[in-house]
Amino acid sequence: MTFPPFRWWWTALVLVPAISLYTIVLGTASLAGGLIDGRGVWAHRCAQLWARLILLTSGTRVRLHGVLLPPLGESCIFVANHSSIYDVPILFTSLPRQLRIMAKATLGYVPFIGWHLHRSGHVLVNRRNPGAGIFKRMTRMARSGASLIVFPEGSRTVDGGVQRFKGGIFLLAIENGLPIVPVSIAGSRVVMPKGRFMVCPATVDVTVHAAIPTRGLSRDDARALAERARGIVASAVPGGEAHADSRA
Repeated sequence: MTFPPFRWWWTALVLVPAISLYTIVLGTASLAGGLIDGRGVWAHRCAQLWARLILLTSGTRVRLHGVLLPPLGESCIFVANHSSIYDVPILFTSLPRQLRIMAKATLGYVPFIGWHLHRSGHVLVNRRNPGAGIFKRMTRMARSGASLIVFPEGSRTVDGGVQRFKGGIFLLAIENGLPIVPVSIAGSRVVMPKGRFMVCPATVDVTVHAAIPTRGLSRDDARALAERARGIVASAVPGGEAHADSRA
């Protein structure tokens, strides 16, 4: 994948300072509002505005496809493929829900972003001990009526294919009775691929698939549920089936 050289300079001199400004201003607003709103509603609005500004500044356009979401106020878990750091702002602008993300705990130490994550009820996971306290945090999130965004591949992919989904989040979904909503993101790798410090304008297609209910399933069904969700996500991602034979 090749890019015009000027994109490197534009990213460094325009986009990075702009995103830093958005993060500082809206992160501060999120923290200030959190002193009054303990549910995270105000913080999420700040996050949505932050995401829209990033996409607008970078020239990223999003086309939304798919079906109706579960009713407002009904928590669910959105599971999506992950090939770009831009996937988070893309989903925050695409999904009309109170959203929280599941992210690695080290993000909690990043100024402004980490403070926002801690104060807003996002689910931070210690990769060395991923099960520590997570069930309690998931239950608290579900009771608040918010929904969770998870990238079950565990990290960003390099080639754009949809890798094997890890089963932990699907087990938690079953234990909490939360429906799984598969989401396919196609085109975000063009905006900013893994390992490249550069952003290029592009159109990204986001497809929201029908929810998969988990009530009535047992712990033994988690692996099959993960494979089913992965297959649905991969079906709307060009080249997504390239890793369909990944070991379960």
